[in-house]
Amino acid sequence: MTMIDAPAVNARTTSGSPPRRRRRQRREPFTIASYIGVAAFGLICIVPFWMVIAGSLTAESVLAQRGYSFWPTNFSLEAYQTIFAGSRVWQSYTASIFITAVGTAIAVSATSGIAWVIARGLAWVSRPLAIFAYIPMLFTGGLVPMYILITQILELRDSWFSVIFPLVIAPFLVFVQVSFFRATPTEILDAARIDGASELRIFFQIVLPLSKPVIAVIALFYAVTFWNEWFHALLFISEPDKFPLQLVLQNLITSVANAANLGTQAAAPVYQMRLAMTVITIGPILLAYPFAQRYFVKGLTLGASKG
Repeated sequence: MTMIDAPAVNARTTSGSPPRRRRRQRREPFTIASYIGVAAFGLICIVPFWMVIAGSLTAESVLAQRGYSFWPTNFSLEAYQTIFAGSRVWQSYTASIFITAVGTAIAVSATSGIAWVIARGLAWVSRPLAIFAYIPMLFTGGLVPMYILITQILELRDSWFSVIFPLVIAPFLVFVQVSFFRATPTEILDAARIDGASELRIFFQIVLPLSKPVIAVIALFYAVTFWNEWFHALLFISEPDKFPLQLVLQNLITSVANAANLGTQAAAPVYQMRLAMTVITIGPILLAYPFAQRYFVKGLTLGASKG
């Protein structure tokens, strides 16, 4: 009886048999319909923005006669040259960047602190603080009390902080972060307390590093809010040198005469400048999304996993 080497048989069998083709998984009709629906929705969102870009690159005479078009006709950079020729836009960029950066930092810090205290469930502290954070979701004090508070009590008129402070706390984002904090494993916190860590050290060295997804999402929401804010600037800021970018855009849209008030003497292409200002205003905040994209879905889903 001859003994056949098993590895040789396996090698011969493997080399002689044709490679098996992996069967492709058939996609379900719902998945295909979902892809088509998402692609169509994305196209609907992109097309108007592209038409604004194309209009900002179209000559003023063509834009006034024909209106919007999908492709730039008589390519022209006159609007961008007029906008950036003066100092008003650069000053408004500085104001918007300061309001967005400082406001987001203050808002994220305040929201994280309040959410952590509520999530801890401390006696005589967490429940009153939760009620205090929940009341603004139902109603506010009104415009007149806020105006008196900002201008007379805090004396922040013509200050960028008059735009920041009314938007520091968003109650919805507080409770999103509360849900995320409650999902933090208690074993890690108990182990840190056994090792002698204080509550502040636990919060800054354990809780916050574990909360990067929800912090990134909350910071993105606050950054978009502060970047797009113009109403509070209209109420509390009267010096044109301190106007944020959105208020300059608002003045440009509501009054044609303000189109020439950007620090230049030449006649301004009004329609083209409106579209160009929209592109300039939207562009910078779009750059924030790629950095927070990997945290965005994770932060929302984990923050809503527990109530």
